[in-house]
Amino acid sequence: MKRAELFICIICFGIIGCNGQNNSKFDSPNTIAGITFEEKQKRDLSNNPSDPGALNPSPDLNFRIAAKKATPGVVHIRTTYPLDTRFDSRSQFSEDFWYRFFSEEPLTKQQADASGVIVSSDGYIVTNDHVVQDAEDIQITLQDQRSYKAKIVGIDQETDLALLKIKENNLSFIEFGNSDEIEVGDWVLAVGNPFNLTSTVTAGIVSAKARGINIKREGEEEARSESYIQTDAAVNRGNSGGALVDFNGKLIGINSIIATPTGSYAGYSFATPVNTVKKIIDDLLVNGKVQRGYLGLVLKNMNAEMSKEFNTDITTGVYIDSVLSGGAAMEAELKLKDIITAVDDHKIITSAQLKEIIDRHRPNEKIILTIIRNGKEKRVPLTLKDIDGSFPKTVINKTELLKKLGIKVVELSAKEKKKLKLTSGLKVAEISKGEIYNNTNIKKGFIITKINGKPVNTEQALVKAFENKKSGVTLEGIYPGFPAIIYYTFSLD
Repeated sequence: MKRAELFICIICFGIIGCNGQNNSKFDSPNTIAGITFEEKQKRDLSNNPSDPGALNPSPDLNFRIAAKKATPGVVHIRTTYPLDTRFDSRSQFSEDFWYRFFSEEPLTKQQADASGVIVSSDGYIVTNDHVVQDAEDIQITLQDQRSYKAKIVGIDQETDLALLKIKENNLSFIEFGNSDEIEVGDWVLAVGNPFNLTSTVTAGIVSAKARGINIKREGEEEARSESYIQTDAAVNRGNSGGALVDFNGKLIGINSIIATPTGSYAGYSFATPVNTVKKIIDDLLVNGKVQRGYLGLVLKNMNAEMSKEFNTDITTGVYIDSVLSGGAAMEAELKLKDIITAVDDHKIITSAQLKEIIDRHRPNEKIILTIIRNGKEKRVPLTLKDIDGSFPKTVINKTELLKKLGIKVVELSAKEKKKLKLTSGLKVAEISKGEIYNNTNIKKGFIITKINGKPVNTEQALVKAFENKKSGVTLEGIYPGFPAIIYYTFSLD
C-alpha cells in the first residue's frame, strides 16, 4: 500500500495538543505519598478474595470472565470544548494521512466522546492526552451510569497519556498485567465505547510488538519513535483511552490509534504498553510531569544491508548513527557504529523497542547496554541523564563562537550605560574575518543591545542567545553619537 493511501487515525473525538503537560494537582485523602499505582492495586486486591485469578485458554475458549472483569473498569468520557474551538480535521498534523473525527455545528459548544480506564479504587483514571486536551469540561460516566466531573492530574503529550481524578471510592479497576510478557499470537480484548456504544468488547490477537509507526505532528521536524502493541481487535472512534486486556482480564495497554484508509477500523489498532503507562502515571501523580532518562543517541535499525557494511552477521538490533552532547552515551564513551543488542539483558530488535525501555527509566538510574564493537561483545554500564521532557540545548563554547563570529566584545560599565541611556549592551571592540564580517557591515564600536529581542550584557548572555540558532539571527544596537537603532540580520551556518 502506498503511504498516501494509509490513514493513521486518532480513535476518538479529542484534540492532540502541543503544550506537553498539565501540572495541576488533585489532592486526595486516599493517596499515599510515594506509593505507585501498582502498589495501590496490590493493596486493594489483597482485600478482594472474590478475584477468580488467572485463566488458561481451554478447548471451549470464551472471554466471559475476562470481559466481566474488565468492563466495570472502563469509563465513558465526554469532553466539552469552548465555542471558539475549531476542529479542523487536519490542522494539527503535518501529513495528509493523519485524520481526526470531528464535526462542527454553528453556535454550539463542541462535545466529544471517548474512553478511559480506572486504575485505582479511589478514582484515578488513565486515558489519552488527545481525549482531554483543551477541554473545558470532562464528564465521566461509569458502567452503572453514575456520573462525575473529572479533573486533570497531569498529561504527557510525548506518550499521548493523561491521568484524571474523580471524587469517589471503592471503584472497580482493571488490574495491571505485564506487557513485556505478552507474545505475538496471544489473545487480547479491546474494551471501550466505539461510536458511543458503551461497554463494547472486541477480541483479537497481538499481531506485533514494539511497533513504531513514525508519527509526525505539525511543527516537529522528526517523526517520533513510538512503540505500540499492534492488534487486530476491532477498534473505532470512541475507543481512544480504552483498555486492551489479556485473556485473564488484566490491562496490557491503552488503545490509542488505528491504521485505516477509510476513517474506520480496517484491521489494525495500536495500544501503548501498560509497562510504559504505569511509569508515566506514577510520575504524573507524584510530580505532575514525566521524568525521562536521557541516553543521547540517534539510532537506526540493523538490517541485511547494514550487516554487510559493518562486516557482521548481526541483522537485528540497532546501531549508533550519532552520539549527542550532554547525554549518558557520550559520558560512557559509546561510539558511532556500535551495535546495541540488549538493555539490561533484554534483547533489542528495533530502535522503537529500545526507546520504550529507556523511557521507563528516570534520570540517575543505571542501566547496562550490551554492544558489539569491532566484532567483540562488550557490556557498558551508564547512568541516564535528565532530559526534563525536552531535548537538551546544544553546548556552545564561548571562545569558538566569538572566533566564528569574528568579533571581540567588552562589557559596558554602569557609567557608560547611563551616558548612552542604555539598560543593556556589549561593545564590539574588534572585528576580524568571520560570520559578522562576511554577512553584515557592522563596524568597530557598535554596541549590541539585544540579540533576537533579548537584552545582552555579558559574553555569557551572548553565547546563550546563540544556542540552537542557525538562521535568522538579528543583532540590535546603536553607534555612540548616532541616536537611531540599527538592526543587522544574518544566518549562522
